[in-house]
Amino acid sequence: MARILVTGAAGFIGFHTAARLLDRGDEVIGLDNLNDYYQVKLKQDRLSHLEGRDGFQFARLALEDKAGIDKLFAENSFDSVIHLGAQAGVRYSLENPQAYVDSNIVGFMNILEACRHNKTAHLSYASSSSVYGANKNKPFRVTDRVDHPVSLYAASKKANELMAHTYSHLFGLPTTGLRFFTVYGPWGRPDMALWLFTEAILKGQPINVFNHGKMRRDFTYIDDIVEGVVRVNDRIPEPNLNKDPLDDATTAAPYRVYNIGNNQPVELMHMIDTLEAAIGIPAKKNMMEMQLGDVPETFADIDALQADVGFRPDTPIEVGIGRFVEWFQSYHGQTS
Repeated sequence: MARILVTGAAGFIGFHTAARLLDRGDEVIGLDNLNDYYQVKLKQDRLSHLEGRDGFQFARLALEDKAGIDKLFAENSFDSVIHLGAQAGVRYSLENPQAYVDSNIVGFMNILEACRHNKTAHLSYASSSSVYGANKNKPFRVTDRVDHPVSLYAASKKANELMAHTYSHLFGLPTTGLRFFTVYGPWGRPDMALWLFTEAILKGQPINVFNHGKMRRDFTYIDDIVEGVVRVNDRIPEPNLNKDPLDDATTAAPYRVYNIGNNQPVELMHMIDTLEAAIGIPAKKNMMEMQLGDVPETFADIDALQADVGFRPDTPIEVGIGRFVEWFQSYHGQTS
């Protein structure tokens, strides 16, 4: 049994990760500030499934609250930290960039400092497929350079990877970055396409299909994401002293970066077709231009993940979307 801090525990991935850790007998301290980026009730409903479980404690705290973070670490001895809390959303970063600096930069700095001074054995943290930005190499490999982000959200995640490497190099803090690819599933986020599309279709409203549907996404089911997170958390990275000069994913520091994606990009129109079939209602579609900060395709190379932790996500989108729709209708008391 380990004692693990999970930040963002009321969020989509954080909630599922905390539940999985509790299922295997770990003690989990869940941290979240319950902000109103999307409806707080959804976050509270997720938390209600964790609170009261043996081994779970909740701390309502903002990442940018340095004194609060320091106090939390001083009062607990964490075997590891899984840092999933952040200001999410690519498009919202165009409207409120300060929120990303506060949470994703200042907040991450506070976590790094707390881990450093409390000698945390391993910090794994959420990065994003967004860091690949304008990269045109397919599939996206962790050895690719990621120097051209196209949103502030992506830039903040790239900054996290750089900050983590600095702490791994200077202070020997083992860190692992997790580049998530389009996560979906039950208890998902209301600002994501799958939720927005499902809600609109059930209400008989049109959906906005950007780039006229000419998009491809490496949709990755939440259970696969969590399996990757937990396996990576259990594997403390070692320095790579025989590094290939072209390998940007490892260094002589205890530092690693992994893609966690389904390794099977799906066309947006196929996703919509699958969703229509799961709901049993055809969608009304507004075909629109590409949005600022968006990219036409994501595609994860997961060879490093498989080599190091022996896992490849493999949930078909037809299965994952079916499970999401079933949950969505149950959660909202709806039937198709």
